[in-house]
Amino acid sequence: MLFRPLAIASALSLAFSAQASEDGLIRLKLKKRPAHEMVADHLKRENDALRDRLSAGVTLRGSQTATFEEQVEAAQEDVEMEEVRSENIILKDYRNAQYYGQIMIGSPPQAFTVIFDTGSSNLWVPQVGCHNCGREGDKSKYDNTMSDTYERDGSIFHIRYGSGDVMGHFSVDQVTLADDIVIEDQKFAEVSNAGGLGQGYVMGMFDGICGLGFDALALGGANTVFSNAIDQNTVALSVFAFYLGDEEEGEITMGGYDNSKFTGEITWVSLSEPKYWLIDVEDIAIGDFSSGATNGIVDSGTSLITGPSSEIRRIANLVGAQANFMGQYTIDCDNVSDLPDLEFTINGKTWPIPGRELVLEAGGTCMFALMSMDVPNGPKWILGDVFMRQYYTIFDYGNERVGFAELN
Repeated sequence: MLFRPLAIASALSLAFSAQASEDGLIRLKLKKRPAHEMVADHLKRENDALRDRLSAGVTLRGSQTATFEEQVEAAQEDVEMEEVRSENIILKDYRNAQYYGQIMIGSPPQAFTVIFDTGSSNLWVPQVGCHNCGREGDKSKYDNTMSDTYERDGSIFHIRYGSGDVMGHFSVDQVTLADDIVIEDQKFAEVSNAGGLGQGYVMGMFDGICGLGFDALALGGANTVFSNAIDQNTVALSVFAFYLGDEEEGEITMGGYDNSKFTGEITWVSLSEPKYWLIDVEDIAIGDFSSGATNGIVDSGTSLITGPSSEIRRIANLVGAQANFMGQYTIDCDNVSDLPDLEFTINGKTWPIPGRELVLEAGGTCMFALMSMDVPNGPKWILGDVFMRQYYTIFDYGNERVGFAELN
């Protein structure tokens, strides 16, 4: 789910043992929360959310559109497209576990940092007075009384995560992506209580979520922000693309893709069914492990790679990773250089993830970047940020396919 400058205050928790000193000042002791705990909390919340939304099993409607090449040609020939182009949004990177960027809601615009999440379809941000949204100033909060373009909807927004419920209501307002991709009458959720997201959200770097899945996955009958951008002709192509930085800034391109970020040909992979960004995978292999034919969701809102618990256990045993109490795996940091590559075979081509990239390091703790997830009758694997960080990834919304290319 994917992205603001990193605020040191968000990494701190107050120990409420304030004492007045002789100079009359009250000093609060601050305890720095270990980075690996912050990352682990985020991944736990993320894992709960992902399992719940996949278990819903929503079926999407299909669509018939022009080919991608025809869309490109039309965009180039149409003189009205001069003001309709692709634009980039900078993605900030927190320890390779969270990628977040800025959107605007309302008139005048109110800025929010969101995770751009291809695994969900709703836009939501916290409202003024939101409960369980951290201390004052930790999150930007939407104030509908300050927007001239706000319209009341009032219907209930309710998501149940593994850790609890997230509640709010729907509203309608103007949303701006990048510099000037303006989407009118966007239905989104104002969250009034984010308790179900736990400390992973409270301590996280983001305010809300901007879903980039398909419309039929959205709660409340809301169209996605990108779907509305297409319908309102504010983007040149029904395409968006991700470049994820490695401990540095990345970008998401709306309405096209950035040729400067990759080299060689794009390998296009059709969705195996119109449900999430789900593709067929011929094999996943590491060492003497091989999954055989399977499938996977390409999901920018998931930090790790997830797979069936029995297969993840086999891989963990193979590389010497140990399960912790949260169900995640850690590995001895001294052994990271010896990890073998994890190889995905997709559309006849091998897409390797170098062994050293299969670890998230935080505060001296090395977390193995594979996590167990079992979803009955659902997708087998999730190709999250660990995979997407290695390849330029293009989401062709109109033609229901995903493209991969080698990074420059």
